[in-house]
Amino acid sequence: MNKTELINQIAAKADLTKKDSEKALNAFIEVITESLKSGNSVQLVGFGSFQVKTRAAREGLHPQTGKAIKIAASNIPSFKAGQKLKDAVN
Repeated sequence: MNKTELINQIAAKADLTKKDSEKALNAFIEVITESLKSGNSVQLVGFGSFQVKTRAAREGLHPQTGKAIKIAASNIPSFKAGQKLKDAVN
């Protein structure tokens, strides 16, 4: 499912216009992004939680030359599914 299909599904389920559904989805994404940028996690009980994890600096190999390279530390977003979501999928 892509974003357009998701917007269409939200509009149908919530009895909203596609324009309002798109606004709601974009606001949801923006709020999650801002929260993660500020270092906070977002927990949606039953659905899952979004959080930022820190990936430590490490050494890797350049795939073409095989030489060692340094990979900088970075922050990565992660999602952990909640129990209700896990049960629904299984």
